Amino acid sequence: MSKKIKVGNIYIGGGERISVQSMTNTDTADYDSTSAQIKQLVNAGCDIVRLAVRDMNDIEICKRYISESTIPLVADIQFDYRLAVASADIGFSKIRFNPGNTSLTGLSEVVSSCKANSCPIRIGINAGSLEKELKSKYGVSPESLTESALKSVNILEKMNFNDIIISVKASDVKLMIDSYKLLASKTDYPLHLGVTESGYGMDGLIKSSIGIGSLLLDGIGDTIRVYLTGDPVLEVKAALSLLNSIGLRNDRAEIVSCPTCARCFYDLEAMVLKCKELLNNCNKKLKIAVMGCVVNGPGEAEDADIGIAGGKEKAVLFSKGKLIETLPVKEAEEKFLNMLSSLIG
Repeated sequence: MSKKIKVGNIYIGGGERISVQSMTNTDTADYDSTSAQIKQLVNAGCDIVRLAVRDMNDIEICKRYISESTIPLVADIQFDYRLAVASADIGFSKIRFNPGNTSLTGLSEVVSSCKANSCPIRIGINAGSLEKELKSKYGVSPESLTESALKSVNILEKMNFNDIIISVKASDVKLMIDSYKLLASKTDYPLHLGVTESGYGMDGLIKSSIGIGSLLLDGIGDTIRVYLTGDPVLEVKAALSLLNSIGLRNDRAEIVSCPTCARCFYDLEAMVLKCKELLNNCNKKLKIAVMGCVVNGPGEAEDADIGIAGGKEKAVLFSKGKLIETLPVKEAEEKFLNMLSSLIG
């Protein structure tokens, strides 16, 4: 089991619930758009939000975000160690910073500030930014990513700093999986999982689900971000769906529906979309079944809280595998949606 690291008002690692992260893509200096996006992410179920901190102007406005936020905020720093120091000093819950990107003198200041403010550091190693000597030695491989991460860990440990979280992300799914597996065998620091630059839409969802999901099922990983191009709220929804699908969260509604065939005589897809709309902000653990035919529907979805299975003229409503009522299709659809609304409350 990994170490437990406190990040603001939550813990990462040590068997704690897998936390969901995302990052704002608004201009950090634009208070209205960034504060609105933070609230949207919180409302979607995000546990930790990261912001790009580019200069001292960003530091000033981030003081306001920190004072208003109900969840931990993380400062994403690239090269300027002074911004890392300032971020810890103003109350960020964690900073993402690579020790190899600054001098030992600068890093010493970062560590001193992080210690004073109980601010952990995430060492973020990406396949696209490996040190030249490691690329020459191993190529872009699990060995080079892991050695790069542990090299940074060693620097921090020598400074008596141990509030560390690590990521070794890659856009190549197999490389990402193999790198995290190797890293997990060599350290017990909490791991931040993600397939970096995974892409847009379905491509990104598939790559992230394979990479993150397979590792979590192997017991590897403590916090996740589904890296998608576009609205970060979609990252949170995808992450929560992923965690629910593999049984690591039980606070979201699930719709199961069949792929349809010639036995389906009603508009199943339209019904699924109506259900999704009703369940959009539902935080209850529910299983809803929308099935294509009476022959298989109630049996295959016998654990559903409620379900509908269509026929040519009639449809059945069922709950936990037991038939509730048989009605004409339109009546059944209407009653089913009313039942779902009642369940949601």
